Amino acid sequence: MRKKMSWAGGSAIAFIAMGMLPGGASAQEAASLPSQDAQVEACKTDPNNPACPRLEEAQSTPEAATVSDEQQSGDAIVVTGTRIRRPNLTSNSPLTSVDAAEIRYQGAVGVENVLNRLPQVTPDSNENGSNGSDGTARVNLRNLGSTRNLVLVNGQRLLPVQANDLNFLPSFLVQRVDVVTGGASAVYGSDAISGVVNFILRDNLNGIRADVQYGLAVHENNNEFIRGIQRQAGFRLSNRNVADGQKLDANIAFGAEMGDGRGNVTAYFGYRDYKPITQGTRDVSSCALNAAGDRGSTVSCGGSSNNEFGLFNPQTGPGRGLLLNNTKDGNKTWVPYGPTFLYNYAPLNYFQRSDVRYTAGAFAKYEVTDYAEVYGSAMFMDDHTFSQVAPSALFQGFTYRVNCDNPLLSAQQYGLLCGAAPGSTATQDLFVGYRPVAGNARPRRDDLRHTDYRFTGGVRGEIAEGLRYDVNALHSVVLFNETYQNDIDPARANRGLQVVNVNGVPTCKSVIDGTDPNCVPLDVFRYNGISDAAFSYIYAPTSTEGVDKETVLNANISADLGTYGIRSPWSSQGVGFVLGIEHRRESLRFTADALAQQKGTLNSQGAFNVTELFTEIEVPILSDVPFAKELVINGGYRLSNYSNLSKAVSTYKGEVSWAPISDIRLRGSYNRAIRAPNISELFGPQIRGNVIAQDGCAGATPTASRDVCRLTGLPDALYGQVSECPTDFCTGLSGGNLALKPETADTYTAGVVLNPGFLKRLTLTVDYFNIKVRDYIGIVAPALTTEQCFENANPFFCALITRDPRNGVIFGDVGAIASNTQNTGSLATSGIDIGFSFAQPLGSLGALNLDAQGTWLNELRTEPLPGLESYDCKGKNGQTCGQPTPEWKHQARLTWSDAEQVGSISLNWRYIGGTTLDSTEPVFNSRIKAYSYFDLAATAKVQDGIVFRAGVNNLFDKDPPILALSALGGFNNGNTYPGVYDAVGRTVFVGLTAEF
Repeated sequence: MRKKMSWAGGSAIAFIAMGMLPGGASAQEAASLPSQDAQVEACKTDPNNPACPRLEEAQSTPEAATVSDEQQSGDAIVVTGTRIRRPNLTSNSPLTSVDAAEIRYQGAVGVENVLNRLPQVTPDSNENGSNGSDGTARVNLRNLGSTRNLVLVNGQRLLPVQANDLNFLPSFLVQRVDVVTGGASAVYGSDAISGVVNFILRDNLNGIRADVQYGLAVHENNNEFIRGIQRQAGFRLSNRNVADGQKLDANIAFGAEMGDGRGNVTAYFGYRDYKPITQGTRDVSSCALNAAGDRGSTVSCGGSSNNEFGLFNPQTGPGRGLLLNNTKDGNKTWVPYGPTFLYNYAPLNYFQRSDVRYTAGAFAKYEVTDYAEVYGSAMFMDDHTFSQVAPSALFQGFTYRVNCDNPLLSAQQYGLLCGAAPGSTATQDLFVGYRPVAGNARPRRDDLRHTDYRFTGGVRGEIAEGLRYDVNALHSVVLFNETYQNDIDPARANRGLQVVNVNGVPTCKSVIDGTDPNCVPLDVFRYNGISDAAFSYIYAPTSTEGVDKETVLNANISADLGTYGIRSPWSSQGVGFVLGIEHRRESLRFTADALAQQKGTLNSQGAFNVTELFTEIEVPILSDVPFAKELVINGGYRLSNYSNLSKAVSTYKGEVSWAPISDIRLRGSYNRAIRAPNISELFGPQIRGNVIAQDGCAGATPTASRDVCRLTGLPDALYGQVSECPTDFCTGLSGGNLALKPETADTYTAGVVLNPGFLKRLTLTVDYFNIKVRDYIGIVAPALTTEQCFENANPFFCALITRDPRNGVIFGDVGAIASNTQNTGSLATSGIDIGFSFAQPLGSLGALNLDAQGTWLNELRTEPLPGLESYDCKGKNGQTCGQPTPEWKHQARLTWSDAEQVGSISLNWRYIGGTTLDSTEPVFNSRIKAYSYFDLAATAKVQDGIVFRAGVNNLFDKDPPILALSALGGFNNGNTYPGVYDAVGRTVFVGLTAEF
């Protein structure tokens, strides 16, 4: 007789058999009906009823799940975090599940936004990043970095870890997301240091499922404090009321069974369109804020010294060291530079990127014989997004040359730059900070395109009772194309500044000598002096391309040996084990065009492979004896041989679960995890970019001594003559490092699961976690480098600073602060997760369900380098600690469902605890108060198979906290942290799901 199996993409569909209510329904399901029996019967009678929870979907309760009658009757199931498959398996690691209903209640188009609300997650790259964004969406567990958690789809790797992008996932087909926190390298391999995020996709449709959603931001600008500052600066105010950032998401999927239920094919197509939001549309972001007043007690509208009128800083000649600026009236006159010339670069910057995404894919499986099921999938994404920032400039730091007989110079300018002798053919070096914003000037746009492919295939089956095998392969390709548009080519601009008079016509020297016959003279010596022809000449896009590939071959066999009587004499459950082998190959190729290379981005390529042996065993010791309803131990081991390492590395784990009675289960685990350097960390290209830092050796009166500045390579002759980094942005040089070794981590968890018999609709989980990563792969933060060098004269850090030998600066085309990847110090975090779920039927009034998850953070400690003093970022934010890491964070959802299964109303409370600045200045907003957001959503059954939904997030349109530039760290944008807080204000959405 053919045995019915339920599989998903290389692993059995993951179900978590915790928190079950009588009859197999979860707490949230029970809450939707006055009678649990009535619910079960209703779902059996009309399984396609959209108001009825899907039997294959887990709910959003902590560790709750829904398991079908078939699965409860004996089919093996898989829990995320272990490869063992057998009935009644439970998780020994802290685990939180987010179900499809939660995604719909949030109106989430991108699944990363759902995960970012979880207290275990710190926001990472997302739609609100602009300057410096790579266009991806990532997840960051425990604030240990997005590369230290492994992302899976139906139990298999999503994409190459360095190129992971949650945009790839069709959110309307997500049944459930399992988030396991704590090391899992012994089970899944490298990268699973902080945990695993497993997306369970629906791959067994039998009919048509369509989903469409439209949303936008609706915000009132009423921050009078910031509006007053902007009025004082003379900047344009944002409109009082705005409606923007529209998001459209449309998807359709088709599925059909075949072969009398032996197989299924499901295909999907999706389209998503985000409209951009600029910073100028919001009070909080319409000007860049600088600290002002005593010790930074307030803020003022700042900006860039690379201004629209034109700044000049001669590096040679009689005007050396002067800061001069064109006048605002358009005359060819230089006056001393001052703060009134600052350029407000904020308004054109994106607060939400524009984005168009197409997705498509298919899943197929067919049971060829009773012992073999072939299966496979193909997934595709084309994501095209733009980031946008202020117009480009002739930026300070590139050394420009101007000939003294340049006919575009006025007599006054000539005298300051070249001296008294008229008509000199001498050439002077100078920095220019000229940002053209009139005429044909356009904002810089970073055209980011990801085209991703993922293919899986394999065969699996049950070769004997309790004995299963799975042989599978995965291949993924990520194609990245970036074109940086509307950027000024400094080499062309330099040629355009070297101009002579030919028969009364200003003419480029490069035209005369034939080196560049296309050169057009560049008149930067007055406001709005650049001609349209000159714009066309100096604008030159740069392009880069990247190809990341990953191939994974896996074969494993798993057994439930209880079938053969191999069990403890005190347990009714048998021993389970897994034995397998895996081979993975990753490669990277990155190419830059000639102009990008000229600006400091270099080509790179590389590859590595790893072969791994892994095993896992679970031994039930006791069951149904006094003081031991269940006692189970679990162990796992993985041996990994990397082609780029000199020796193999080992990972292992041990777990224990003890239920003294059915109402209480205690669990604990230890994992030794590793993370080998990924392909980008090894072979990533050398890239120059802006970093927030200050040069202690800059200015007429440097804060650092002459001896300290000498350690950074500054000649004594230049001491007191070095230009400051413009707007506190120096240059960082990042890239890969072939000498990296793996990180190692020890992770501990201990917890309790309560499901009291006297209150069966209640589930409570409390779990302690402790993770420490050694030799973590990262960069030495430029702010730390400058602090340790200039304040502590540490020679290691001073050696990371490279100065331009011509003028001593650490910005521009030569000077930089090294920030390439290396094995640094240690990371450590610990705390307690709490999960709560309770369902209460209300008879004819329907039912209520309350779900809550919270995390108390005990520490988040970083040791930047071995022996260097560590710092704890618990409850902190700032340039060192980055985004706020509150001591307590939670979200709680209260849902009412009517008795007739027609609709529901759900209120969500998001709480983000207060944090303090990690430095003593600025004083303004040195403490960010606790934030509470409230979200309201509702669903209504239109007719059988069609459900309408609508919702409002950030119901009270609360502004995010506003911070000065010097108080901001990573993933900031628009004077705030848009991943942590709701940056654009209130958002509303409406959607419709139809299934036939």
